[in-house]
Amino acid sequence: MGSKFSSTREIYQELAKGNITAVEAIHALKVMQSSPANVAVDRLESVPSDNAKEELAKLIGLKNVKNLVREIEAFAKIQRVRQQLGLKSESLVLHMIFKGNPGTGKTTVARIFGQLFKELEVLNKGHVVEVERADLVGEYIGHTAQRTREQVKKAVGGILFIDEAYSLARGGEKDFGKEAIDTLVKAMEDHKDEIILILAGYRREMEQFLRINPGLSSRFPIILDFPDYSLSELIQIAELMLSQREYSLTSSAQNCLFSLLKNLGDNYDENRGNARLVRNIIERAIRQQAVRLVASGPLNREKLQVITEGDIKAATEETSAQMFNRWQAERR
Repeated sequence: MGSKFSSTREIYQELAKGNITAVEAIHALKVMQSSPANVAVDRLESVPSDNAKEELAKLIGLKNVKNLVREIEAFAKIQRVRQQLGLKSESLVLHMIFKGNPGTGKTTVARIFGQLFKELEVLNKGHVVEVERADLVGEYIGHTAQRTREQVKKAVGGILFIDEAYSLARGGEKDFGKEAIDTLVKAMEDHKDEIILILAGYRREMEQFLRINPGLSSRFPIILDFPDYSLSELIQIAELMLSQREYSLTSSAQNCLFSLLKNLGDNYDENRGNARLVRNIIERAIRQQAVRLVASGPLNREKLQVITEGDIKAATEETSAQMFNRWQAERR
């Protein structure tokens, strides 16, 4: 059955006059949308495609990140409904601070956010421009502002992700990093509905950075903490990485990996909960498996998929040696 209204404007007018209820207006808009002869409106039940949401769901832990996405998704839907019903709608200010150690998912989440926010129509492009101090800070007065504006221009319609952002404030008053910060603040105003700025870095350094720049911190309404992964979460990450590559651990290999990660976490605290560490171990174990299989004779599907305790131990020796050497160098 077709709609008794000839346009969406007529629906809004009748709603404003009190001649129809909000429920009746929503129903009328749905009916109008389903009719090819009438002007289409956004589907109220529209949601992001499964790609970005599935990628986010696959991430181990990060409950606070996933909760934030649910809030933003709900807000975007409600604002769309308000807009369709002729009510005032608000834009979201989504500039963010990501605090956490390396390998805790900050860059991965930023990339997923770009795609997700495009699907939610918060961003019109959703691409992510990843930069650091060297991409923003120039060598003479005025050069930094120019370089920073160029990166902002590239990011319009998407996300500008600045890793180790605290390094912009390390040089004191005469350092050109301050010029980059000032340029970014202006860009946040000039492109407030066109760009999302995410500043990321170590937790302690980012907290100090925000204390030095109290005016800057107030411009970032969302501060997300990326905690180190627990030992059980690191094992889940390892199993996920292996599953994606069509490998699996034997029970003895899993126990060996557990002991290795616990030992490394106990002895080298700065690497505790680091997903990059897990990835490096897994990739080394896969290489060790390849060496073992090449020398073992006939192969079959099962052999090609199994990572043994010996593969993990061989990867462990290389990983432990590298971490010990790095730990000693940092203590000098």
